[in-house]
Amino acid sequence: MNTEGSIPAAGHVMDMRPLRIGDVAPDFQARTTKGEIRLSDFRGRWLVLFSHPADFTPVCTSEFIALAQATDRFDALGCALLGLSVDSLYAHLAWLDAIQDRFGVEIPFPLVEDPSMAVARAYGMLDPTAQNSATVRATYVIDPEGTIRALLWYPMTVGRSVEELLRLVAALRRSDEGGVMIPEGWTPGDDVVQPVPVTQSGVRAAGESWFYNISPDTGHPRAR
Repeated sequence: MNTEGSIPAAGHVMDMRPLRIGDVAPDFQARTTKGEIRLSDFRGRWLVLFSHPADFTPVCTSEFIALAQATDRFDALGCALLGLSVDSLYAHLAWLDAIQDRFGVEIPFPLVEDPSMAVARAYGMLDPTAQNSATVRATYVIDPEGTIRALLWYPMTVGRSVEELLRLVAALRRSDEGGVMIPEGWTPGDDVVQPVPVTQSGVRAAGESWFYNISPDTGHPRAR
């Protein structure tokens, strides 16, 4: 029996609409390079779940090296990393070992195997234009309650920006603290946007800048 928010068993066919912001991230259990995990094991922390097209490919290698080098910065935001592709666990292990041997970088976060493509299908990670079963560069930012808060898709030929992922997680955390909204290009400590008034009296009180009221973020020190 399939419970809400979980992935159906292999071989079970069902129509699945695309995941959207605000959906509960489908739970799953899988083998990874760090052992067996369930997605729900990450409840209580932020999580960046990301897929990549294939092991032993140049763009994916660049992403994994950059993410590994930024793991401490994600940890400081209370955010875990979880990679996934349809490659086997043995391919994952060989690739990560090659990265460590060739570049001296250990990948500290788990990498999920999904040879049945059950997780990739549930999350809409498969590229319909690909000539094989490769996953696109899909990224899901999941909050501590297990809700999808942001989705990013990149084409196979373009790598993700680790700096933007860090900024996105920090921005979501800051906006969740309440009272402010996050403007374009914001980084921790930058000015923030005050919420738009929802009454006529509020609009009058805010004056001419009622729809775009930028102010210092007094709750957070400016980034240096």
